[in-house]
Amino acid sequence: MARPQMLKLPEVLEEIGMSRAAFYRMRARGQAPRLRKLPNGQVRVSRADLDTWWERCEQQAA
Repeated sequence: MARPQMLKLPEVLEEIGMSRAAFYRMRARGQAPRLRKLPNGQVRVSRADLDTWWERCEQQAA
């Protein structure tokens, strides 16, 4: 099954195992994947941005 190109925030939080509050604290420090706000106010994270963010986290931990 193909992965969706744009993920809802709850999907991202489940995948990275993080609470919404912790995610927004990281975002305030510029350390979270980029959010894209839709015209209806909902937010999404692109799969590519999330994958890139994961790779950066792995490189920083090494």
